[in-house]
Amino acid sequence: MGKYYLGIDLGGTDIKTGVIDEDYNIVAKHVIPTQANRSVDEVVADMAAAGKTAVKMAGLSESDIVYVGVGVPGAVNSKTDVVLLAPNLPGWRKIDFIPIFQKYWDIPVFLGNDADAAALAEVYAGAAKGYDYAIVLTLGTGVGGGLVFDKKLFTGCGLGTELGHIIIVTGGEKCGCGSHGCLEAYASVTALLREAKRFMKEYPDSLLHELCGGDTSQISGRIIFDAAKQDDVAAKAIVADYVKYLGTGIASLCNALRPEVVILGGGVCNAGEPLFGPLDKIVESEIFSTDDGGLPPILRAELGNDAGIIGAALFGVGR
Repeated sequence: MGKYYLGIDLGGTDIKTGVIDEDYNIVAKHVIPTQANRSVDEVVADMAAAGKTAVKMAGLSESDIVYVGVGVPGAVNSKTDVVLLAPNLPGWRKIDFIPIFQKYWDIPVFLGNDADAAALAEVYAGAAKGYDYAIVLTLGTGVGGGLVFDKKLFTGCGLGTELGHIIIVTGGEKCGCGSHGCLEAYASVTALLREAKRFMKEYPDSLLHELCGGDTSQISGRIIFDAAKQDDVAAKAIVADYVKYLGTGIASLCNALRPEVVILGGGVCNAGEPLFGPLDKIVESEIFSTDDGGLPPILRAELGNDAGIIGAALFGVGR
């Protein structure tokens, strides 16, 4: 029998668990609601129970699992295995996680950030397979990300990386972190929608109004890119600004870190060529590159919602 690992992707809404084989395939998956307003102990007990259920669904026994990897949506010290802060999980601050988990399942446990998990997954089993050095960015409500160097997670002093909080505009838009001018304040979907609402006020005849039914609360990335494809002036300006800032951030990261590949995830990437085409050109124009491979390809993430499970199960490998 081969080796099996359990990945747990803890979110504010769901606890996703999955058994992974040594080829990084999900053998069985089990998902339950997080019910995040409960105590830390109750949530962790459910995480262990859900993991054990996934093991049974895979037709395995608990002794068949080499270790459990857990991805948490927040700041994690990977050297001390302490959850410093998980903003979407009330009460999750300075939590010594592993002893709590092992009350319910006595098994080796590896802990990490959920964005780091997604980065590992894409390198070992997704769009960056075959590359050793990768930057992975997830464009959503915020901008998450992870660095994989020589197929190992880079977490600095143990606190991980905050790629979404590099400063790209001094004194720029206020970010959710409290600072100003962060990449997240310009390249997140939240930022994209903020700019769309601003432009819609300036362009009352924009197609954007029609596509969202006159309700700006219904505006979405898909609507913006659809309108841009139809040559709507406002939508094209919004997309151009968005891609410019995202490209600047990527070029800055590439100049500092020199990855072999950049992977982008998140629903906005469904835009495809209208996003990636202009983005490639901006990064190429701003990166300090050479003809010997200084310009990395920018690829779309492949693993979707399974990335967190697969990557968490790789925490013991990718460290």
